Amino acid sequence: MSAGTAARLQRIGTGGRYLIVPMDHGITLGAVKGLKDIESTIDAVTRGGADAVLTQKGIASRVHDNKNGAGYIVHLNGSTSIGPDENDKRVTGTVTDAVRAGADAVSFHINVGSEHEPDQISQLGELTSTAADYGMPVLAMTYARGHDVREDDPAEFAEDLGHAVRLGEELGADVIKTAYSGTPDTFEHVVESTRLPVVIAGGSKGTDEETLAMVRGAMDAGAAGVSMGRSIFQHDYPEKITSAVAAVIHEDATAQEAVEAAGLPAGV
Repeated sequence: MSAGTAARLQRIGTGGRYLIVPMDHGITLGAVKGLKDIESTIDAVTRGGADAVLTQKGIASRVHDNKNGAGYIVHLNGSTSIGPDENDKRVTGTVTDAVRAGADAVSFHINVGSEHEPDQISQLGELTSTAADYGMPVLAMTYARGHDVREDDPAEFAEDLGHAVRLGEELGADVIKTAYSGTPDTFEHVVESTRLPVVIAGGSKGTDEETLAMVRGAMDAGAAGVSMGRSIFQHDYPEKITSAVAAVIHEDATAQEAVEAAGLPAGV
């Protein structure tokens, strides 16, 4: 790893742990709750303790004045929920675009097991090579998605996720994002499948305590943090939920301790 890559990685995490809030959903879902006034949301989550925020390149001018010194990641592919296939992520930018946008890292989504996997493998491989020339870290979002993926069984799902995260390392990424398998015991296999830091996606929105229990379980299994979008930016109290997630990741709090410390309403 080059000195530049190592330095930029420090800007998107704290002590090797990561609380990233992706807000690139405007391409996928449109200007949903939390994204219309994205400036206020970015200000809230970074005041709450987010290490970095993530958007598409076109939103960069709305990010920098509101991120309170946090890191910035530019996402480089996407798709829409109203298009023919949401798994068919298409390239939306380059490393040069990200440099121009003031990014500290870039990210790329790949659906391992889908019919689009071959093209996405090639694209991620090319991206990591180019990013290395710039000393730009790559967050690879390697999801296990396809008709042969075994999501209904945590142990079998963990096998598929382990394959996905290893693929990200093999292709030259620096940090890997993937789904949570459902239990700490099974997620240990996922973390052990790579030497790179693994962060989990937010998953389906439950109660605050359920969300934080998931984060706690992932951390107990050896995860390096989260990259959590809608569970944070669409929350009624985005600063407070960010603070609670940060307490679990950076202070090793329990889910209940984090809820109480952040002042979140009970039962939400």
